[in-house]
Amino acid sequence: MSKTTMLPLAPVAQAAGQMNLPGSKSISNRVLLLAALAQGETRISGLLDSDDTRVMLQALDQLGVRVDRIAQDEVVVHGGSALRPGPEDIHLGNAGTAFRPLTAALALSGGEYRLSGVPRMHERPIGDLVDALRSMGADILYEGNEGYPPLRIGMPDLKSGMPVRVKGSVSSQFLTALLMAAPLHTAATGQPLTVEVEGELISKPYINITLNLMDRFGVKVTREGWQRFVIGADAAYRSPGDLRVEGDASTASYFMALGAIGGGPVVIHGVGGESIQGDITFADVLERMGAKVRREAHALEVSGVRVAQGGTLRAFDEDFNLIPDAAMTAAVLGLFADGPCTLRNIGSWRVKETDRIHAMHTELEKLGATVASGDDWLTVHPLSRDGWKEAEIATYDDHRMAMCFSLASFGPKTVTILDPECVGKTFPGYFPVFQGMVS
Repeated sequence: MSKTTMLPLAPVAQAAGQMNLPGSKSISNRVLLLAALAQGETRISGLLDSDDTRVMLQALDQLGVRVDRIAQDEVVVHGGSALRPGPEDIHLGNAGTAFRPLTAALALSGGEYRLSGVPRMHERPIGDLVDALRSMGADILYEGNEGYPPLRIGMPDLKSGMPVRVKGSVSSQFLTALLMAAPLHTAATGQPLTVEVEGELISKPYINITLNLMDRFGVKVTREGWQRFVIGADAAYRSPGDLRVEGDASTASYFMALGAIGGGPVVIHGVGGESIQGDITFADVLERMGAKVRREAHALEVSGVRVAQGGTLRAFDEDFNLIPDAAMTAAVLGLFADGPCTLRNIGSWRVKETDRIHAMHTELEKLGATVASGDDWLTVHPLSRDGWKEAEIATYDDHRMAMCFSLASFGPKTVTILDPECVGKTFPGYFPVFQGMVS
């Protein structure tokens, strides 16, 4: 569809109902690659059907991995075969969860590849990962700007015996990529691999997802704090047989927020107290803001105030380093708080699908809010009912911008979302589900 499409959202007053979450993007793309690298067949159910998973599936097809589609959210991946050595020209859109792990896996597996994406992906740094892979003997060249995609990958001359070091301050996906590809290195060298993190590691819960899933595929990583990870010389992926992808906890944040500001109850199926995703702790943030949350193993129920009738949430000043995606939802909720709300330690927003600190600052101001921001923080001042402005919200080809600003329809003015189709990255059906739960 044209990027000029728009979706006006008239003011709404309440929210209630039940919804089933799509599968987790982070889990889906990790599991697809792990299944491809594992011995045996893996039946994956609950798989996210979105732009990001489609580019991963297309890449696996190019690499000679057989994937049988059983249903829209279910596939069987036939692992155990060597990845096609190329040359292959693989386009990965703006899917960081595909681009970073595939870069590592292909750089260590042996072959010739070109990896590229949309223009924004070519602005997202990858130099720290490339430096680490080169230290392991990978042959990687930048086709354009140093430190950024597109990349050309050649045959590696793998080295062993020394720890691999990677910076942890830009993206946890760099460490995830190295960990997931590590068994390829240990199989080729016959030696264990140690990965050391330089500096502070951000988004630690995403590393827990990686370690949990590697364990399900038979590879246990020894973790020494958050600075040192050891993969044994005998590490080898084996299919667990059947694996179900839990619902996306980042996506759950929008519906948790619906319950918090629309009265509720809103019941979310697919993720709950047993989730392996860090963003499930957004429920704790909402409780501190005054919402009521009931947790089951695989479901959440959220109730709260009705902001359209004068209710307010409690203001917050919090460190969101561990849940940067769900933090965007909190930023919009700041419009309905009883005082200024500050999000801290969100520097990773700068290198996401867009510069999210700039984007959030700009679009919140359109609604009439007073906003301040810096390198790694954002402060949002709440709006009185007569302070709101009608606004057209630019989404910057960023799915989370579109979804979190849908919550602004609880203000008294029409909010128009530009390019609403960008939600296809993780939840193509988001707006019909959203509109079915509000009134």
